[in-house]
Amino acid sequence: MNRSIQYILGGLFLFCTHFLVAQDDLPTGEVDVINNFNARLLDTEPFTLRPILPPLDTSTRRQTYNILTRAIEVAYPAPKIRPLRIRKAEKQDLYNGHFMLGGGLPNAAYMEGSYFLDKVENFDFRVHAFHHSANNNKQVENQRFGWNDYGLEGTYYLNEEGVAVNGKMNYSHNASFFYGYNDLNEELPDKNFSFESGEVRQRVAIFDIGASLFNGARTILDFNYKAGFDVYILQDNFATRERGFKLELEGTKWFAESHPLTIKLVTDFTTYKNEESKNLNNFFLQPSYTYHGDIFKVKIGANIASNEDEFTFFPDIEATANIAQDLFGVYVGAEGSLRKNSFRELNDYNPFIESRIDVRNTSYYRFYGGIKGNIQGIDYDGQLGYQTAENLALYQLSDPLDSIARFDVLYDTATIFTIKGSASAPLFPGFALTGTVSQHIYSLDNQEKAWHLPAFSLNVGAAYTTMENRLRLTGDFFLENGVPFRDSDGVARNLNALFDVSVGAELFFTDNIGGFIKINNLANNTRQRFQRYPVMGLNALFGISARF
Repeated sequence: MNRSIQYILGGLFLFCTHFLVAQDDLPTGEVDVINNFNARLLDTEPFTLRPILPPLDTSTRRQTYNILTRAIEVAYPAPKIRPLRIRKAEKQDLYNGHFMLGGGLPNAAYMEGSYFLDKVENFDFRVHAFHHSANNNKQVENQRFGWNDYGLEGTYYLNEEGVAVNGKMNYSHNASFFYGYNDLNEELPDKNFSFESGEVRQRVAIFDIGASLFNGARTILDFNYKAGFDVYILQDNFATRERGFKLELEGTKWFAESHPLTIKLVTDFTTYKNEESKNLNNFFLQPSYTYHGDIFKVKIGANIASNEDEFTFFPDIEATANIAQDLFGVYVGAEGSLRKNSFRELNDYNPFIESRIDVRNTSYYRFYGGIKGNIQGIDYDGQLGYQTAENLALYQLSDPLDSIARFDVLYDTATIFTIKGSASAPLFPGFALTGTVSQHIYSLDNQEKAWHLPAFSLNVGAAYTTMENRLRLTGDFFLENGVPFRDSDGVARNLNALFDVSVGAELFFTDNIGGFIKINNLANNTRQRFQRYPVMGLNALFGISARF
């Protein structure tokens, strides 16, 4: 045993014996043990401790972090993209020019040609020429016509400034013949009117020229602008002269690349002269804003018109909503304006009008609504409309018994209720079917009927292209009600309805040379579109065509 431990234990022993010797005076005796002591605790209820979480600290503390911007260059290998294999689309040949030359029955000549250059050294250019004439003199004396139209147009684009300049020029020369005396000869057997072609021929020549300046590319501020003018000079061989000048200034600011704000200013001057001179000058201020949403579009605008210092405010409002994607949509709108009844406009609608007429503005308001959409590739549009028109142009013979039957222009205030619809259906590749139908219900203040204005019309067209675009077949069906007129006794009647079926075909024997044929009015319907003037019956055109 360790010596140090021995010393410690010996010391403790001496210390304890010292205390034992000091207690010699304690009493002595015997102790009896009765029973062994067994200590036991009483039963108690267990104590359950449920801890409680301290309340949450919901106070908001704003922390500020200062992070230095640092660009990190990450080098990675370019991914290898494998394109999916898709079917190659059939390449279609594009041609800049098209030319047709031919003749037909009865005694017809036809020529049509155009050529277009697209951005050759920043320059677009187009030239066109058209001639169509026919002479049915063997069946109906002086039932003939001749239409001619020639023009060119070009646009030059400035790359640096983004400015484009457009110029155009056009000349048309049309001949109409007043052959209505043949119908008068049938009505009055004792009459036998006959004229040389020069005695009943009206020639109308129109020269057009125009120019405009506009932005040919998108501007930095998304602002589109256009400034231009159009001038025409008209004259006929019955001392009618008419001049027109139109100046247009237009600016459009786009917001968010979707919402255009447009302001347009139009000055439209017309001077008509035949023995007496009359001016028809209109001014328009047309502001509008269009908002495009995800499924709707709203246009809010106005057309402020002025004529002879009298201002008229017309609405220019339209709202559309796409209800079921492209399947179904609705739209409503309101519009109005001053529409010129110039000699040029009236003669274009009715080539048998008098050379001395009253030219006026038609002031109209139109309210409309409808549905449109696309179902399985078929586009459709159905519309209801209500229109009020002041100075609506109507047509009535100046004298029903005059051998040279010509129409005067009457004006009346009218309300017009319209139902119309259109559809186009590409039924299968290469084939397209289109159709339109309309019904107008007129209510006039003074006149008994809407003289020579059609109420119902139906037009259906079909086109089929096959043989790698070398063969094109067309067909058209047109139906129109008989228009109302006043007979020689002043009684309101209706002319016969028009029923017209036409077909055509164009086949290219080579890539550039082919032939065409057009057969019009297969039903040989000779109804009168205008009183005393039956339309030409069955007629045909055929010839050669070229594309290059």
